[in-house]
Amino acid sequence: MLSKPTFIEEELLEAQGYRLIAGLDEAGRGALAGPVVAAAVILPCRLETPWLSQVRDSKLLNPPKRELLFHYIHEIAISTGIGVVRHEVIDAQGIIKATRLAMQLAIDQLSPAPESLLIDYMLLPEVKLTQKGITNGDGLCFSIACASIIAKVTRDRLMVEMDKIYPDYGLAQHKGYGTERHMSCLRRLGPSPIHRRSFQPVKDIINQEK
Repeated sequence: MLSKPTFIEEELLEAQGYRLIAGLDEAGRGALAGPVVAAAVILPCRLETPWLSQVRDSKLLNPPKRELLFHYIHEIAISTGIGVVRHEVIDAQGIIKATRLAMQLAIDQLSPAPESLLIDYMLLPEVKLTQKGITNGDGLCFSIACASIIAKVTRDRLMVEMDKIYPDYGLAQHKGYGTERHMSCLRRLGPSPIHRRSFQPVKDIINQEK
């Protein structure tokens, strides 16, 4: 049975005197199309609410459950921030830099500003705050898991909107990830304007068209 995310990391920081602790995560880093989206979430230090036990890494939740928790998290959070970095920036700077930029944009939206950060997997060298990168943080750390839900729901909604503009690729279903259907559409139609041309599967199809 998969373990639930806990407040252990938040409590360690609280013991050091930190109160405004932001969890950060991204959605869309591995997609072939669309933006990478990061979310930052500051939760109250002592959180007691019936839906706590339902929070998981967003990838382990079905869409209706994510939408419900998205609403609950926004309702109770001290602050939330979103950073969206478009596919052009991903192609120009690489996905790691683009992901860090999205996280920095999300942090910039937080009010009040955070005192420390808990981040899924990575660190942000440009951000001068106490921070900890946690491998599998979205599965282990409660505030990161909440950030993963906010990021995922936000990006999924963006991709549904993109599907209306580019309706032939099935973006509303696979959200830009490299599913069999998506790859079939890519091979048949070629990349849309929002596909990441620096990503190998898309690059390969472009090269085949030449």
